Amino acid sequence: MHELSLATEVIELAQREAGKRGLTVIEEILIEVGDLSGVEADAFESALGLIVKGSILEGAEIKILRTPGKAKCSGCNSEFDMSQRMATCPGCGSFPSEFSGGEEFRVVSLLAG
Repeated sequence: MHELSLATEVIELAQREAGKRGLTVIEEILIEVGDLSGVEADAFESALGLIVKGSILEGAEIKILRTPGKAKCSGCNSEFDMSQRMATCPGCGSFPSEFSGGEEFRVVSLLAG
């Protein structure tokens, strides 16, 4: 379960950033998790919730922004959202020829109190 190690990294990143800014409390953290990132968003959120006690994120509102993958169909050239890498075009059933987005995993913002 690599979501636990990612959650640990997010806490460490938040603590480093808080230290740089002289913050003692973070009220909110926004994390973007793309559907094609290989990170199970629900498992990540659960892992983060389990290990925040005693960290700079304890008591913070944790917001997860899920972003779908975008694809361009190789058959009909339509663009569509996808939540799995092996998704096919909803219009013609062909596989995508191009992908964009959905692979993100990043801390978007930290809001201090």
